[in-house]
Amino acid sequence: MADSIDFFMKPRFLILRPNLSSSRPSFSLPIIGTRRERHRGFSLSCPVMDAKKAGGPGSSVEGEGRDGVFSLTPSTKSDVDYLGESTKGDLNVQREHLQAYVEIGALGGPIEEIAMKEAKEAETLLHNLGIADALAVRQSPRGIFCSRTLNLRSIGAIGYDMDYTLVHYNVMAWEGRAYDYGMANLKSMGFPVDNLQFDPDLVIRGLLIDRENGNLVKADRFGYIKRAMHGTKMLSTQAVSEIYGRELVDLRKESRWVFLNTLFSVSEAVMFMQLVDKLDQGEVPAELGPLDYKGLYKAVEKALFRAHVEGQLKSEIMAEPERFVEPDPELPLALLDQKEAGKRLLLITNSDYHYTNKMMHHAFNKFLPNDMVWRDLFDMVIVSARKPEFFQMSNPLYEVVTDDGLMRPCFKASSGGLYSGGSAQMVEKSLDLQGDEILYVGDHIFTDVSQSKVHLRWRTALICRELEDEFNAIIKSRDHKSSLIKLIQQKEIVGDLFDQLRLALQRRQHFRPAQSLEATNMDDSELTESMQKLLIVMQRLDKKIAPMLEADGELFNKRWGYLSRAGLWDKSHLTRQIEKYADIYTSRVSNFLYYTPFMYFRSQEQTLAHDPHSYTIADI
Repeated sequence: MADSIDFFMKPRFLILRPNLSSSRPSFSLPIIGTRRERHRGFSLSCPVMDAKKAGGPGSSVEGEGRDGVFSLTPSTKSDVDYLGESTKGDLNVQREHLQAYVEIGALGGPIEEIAMKEAKEAETLLHNLGIADALAVRQSPRGIFCSRTLNLRSIGAIGYDMDYTLVHYNVMAWEGRAYDYGMANLKSMGFPVDNLQFDPDLVIRGLLIDRENGNLVKADRFGYIKRAMHGTKMLSTQAVSEIYGRELVDLRKESRWVFLNTLFSVSEAVMFMQLVDKLDQGEVPAELGPLDYKGLYKAVEKALFRAHVEGQLKSEIMAEPERFVEPDPELPLALLDQKEAGKRLLLITNSDYHYTNKMMHHAFNKFLPNDMVWRDLFDMVIVSARKPEFFQMSNPLYEVVTDDGLMRPCFKASSGGLYSGGSAQMVEKSLDLQGDEILYVGDHIFTDVSQSKVHLRWRTALICRELEDEFNAIIKSRDHKSSLIKLIQQKEIVGDLFDQLRLALQRRQHFRPAQSLEATNMDDSELTESMQKLLIVMQRLDKKIAPMLEADGELFNKRWGYLSRAGLWDKSHLTRQIEKYADIYTSRVSNFLYYTPFMYFRSQEQTLAHDPHSYTIADI
């Protein structure tokens, strides 16, 4: 039975509301998901679209096939376009239909004029449908941001991590309980932890633990350390310079540096920094041995390892997933769109089968249509994957054959299978896909993103939930930053004049003329007085600028500032890692719902210090 549908215009969403005669409940879906509703008997009517199609070639779309209106570019005929991406998966107009357009003059005239007209009409139609354009979506907390151009049409399979990727946890709840179990283990070892409490604001993702000095540090994109904390106390700029003035962070020195890649690192870092205070204050019992900061870190690492291995934490989460998991109703629909677009979806997680099944059931099943379950979304599920080894070498593969997790050895993965272990090479072989035909999505820069990129050349996407808070903090601090930059610019202009006068005074002392006639003709007292005045102005500006610089980013985190920046102008070490290894990055997987499975993500212009012009899509 077909239903009539009303359009309700909201940002990026088209509400599909069946009439009251229907027995189906009301629901809402993004515009990009409406195709499956038409398959169930819905009919969409849009006067603008109907007028557009009426009377022209292709007004009756016959489908994607050799004898239809459209055809897909196969991998065997795929070319590389001018942006450096494969054209595989591109939709093409069949030759006879293209010729029909030419014959009726539908595409007559200069292409620049045609393109401008079509772009304006498309913009109007998108606006009328309540769909934000890609640029507007990118300029929002739920945008997908591109480091390296990525054509989703050329992607044959999309693999997903689970924890903090498909399943997002409440950090206070999950990491708080991890902290509790870890501290209980430390207490059983003899550490004085009774008066300590979990403080998630103490750390942010992307910081580094310096195991030699007992410090937590934030570095810029070049590896220079900009901020540091010893124990739970922030160090002064002078102290940071004295300790790290001659050092650069080198992540290859694994015995010293620990990079906080993921939100799972929060509890570990908080525990370590709090115990550094205890060690410095002489409160760690002597019977635990002569501990240095490295030894202290090993104790924390061991305590958290016990918390995970003994299974108490995961048992508690499985018993009450609603306490720990933040629901995302849009997420299953985003994956459903990708699957219906022909993408082969994979779940590749380090979690075991029982935990994976429980978490995915809780996060997905209630939001899927038509009695679907989470397993129906995925062409292949691999648990206990042992990443990053999964991307580097071949491990034994086991098939999970019963609901209680019974496994048997196997040597070949196939579509629809549920497996434990194995390797990425096995996945590529079973899918008959490889390299840049596969996109892998995860939250861990090393385990998920860099290793799949470095060893296999898979395309990559990083999930970083904190981006939403940072984006909102940036918007709220816009006036503060504008005022700060204005003061800095004023100081630079005053400083330029001061420097010219200083140079004039220097040349005068060596009986040489200044750079300008006016400065040469100034007498000594006038020159000195002008310099004094300018210097006082700059010093007073500094007193206003310094606290404003210190406060920049505090709306995100009072200690560390923004996640993505290290200071007012420069990028953080975390951002450098993201740009190096993640082709795209975003706050959550469901953000794909705001785009289409055929999206062409284009990286922004990379500015050059010597290029006086900067171009954006908005400018053009």
